[in-house]
Amino acid sequence: MVNRKELNPEASPQAAFGARVRSAREARGWKQDDLASLVGYSGRHISAVETGRKPPTLRFSRSLDTVLGLTGTAESFGRAWGEIRNGSLLEGFPEYLGQEERAAEIRLFEVGVIPGLLQTPEYAKAIEEGHVKRGTLTPEQAAERVQALAERQAALVRRNPPIVIAVLDESCIRRPIGGARVMDRQLAYLIEFAEQPYNVLQLAPFSIGERRPFNRLVNLLTLPDRSVMSYVESQTDGHLDRETTSVLPLVRAYHQLQAEALSQAASVAVINEVRKGTP
Repeated sequence: MVNRKELNPEASPQAAFGARVRSAREARGWKQDDLASLVGYSGRHISAVETGRKPPTLRFSRSLDTVLGLTGTAESFGRAWGEIRNGSLLEGFPEYLGQEERAAEIRLFEVGVIPGLLQTPEYAKAIEEGHVKRGTLTPEQAAERVQALAERQAALVRRNPPIVIAVLDESCIRRPIGGARVMDRQLAYLIEFAEQPYNVLQLAPFSIGERRPFNRLVNLLTLPDRSVMSYVESQTDGHLDRETTSVLPLVRAYHQLQAEALSQAASVAVINEVRKGTP
């Protein structure tokens, strides 16, 4: 290989990504054109990614995972893409994203903020701008996160969409984010979400008090093979779990939460009342 460029994976996350692509390709005895034909890109594109001249995209990373059998694993290129695109992510979240896009059913619970899958672009932008003001993100990183969320939402729009069940703590609709206009549009979108045939929306009102089983984000994914995994988050840690012994208690607790929560019709009525109180 006369023109083979030496790579320095320590130079940047993007360089490390490219070096991993080359290593995985060469381990299988493939030329750049061989890998290109499998992932649907040109050999020139593969070369540019490997040498760090072109940043990877989410679509490219997911194609690599499919071809290399890494989808949903800790070693997935989708996860590496997320770390490049969004900066440092909580442990487990990049892998969660890979599983979310293939899930047959998605169950969400959140406190204080609308879940990402249900956020409008304006609401998501306001949240990320808060990170910028606190100095935890650059403006560029904030913009990239908003774009990544849009791509995440778009990935769920498919011929057989997943069932999405969202139970929101009442604080999610009463905490103002981005000002009155942003909140009004966000609440309107929640109502639109509830009207879709594959979606369920419920509010866990303040009145359920100690009967609310969760105090932080909890997501449950049912995969096409009917296996269930959970993803939970704290302020500084995220954890993806596939173990039945620890996931099933969360499933039971989620059912209990739904029993305590308002019906969808009652939830929509409350959201409409909150909208009326929005100037």
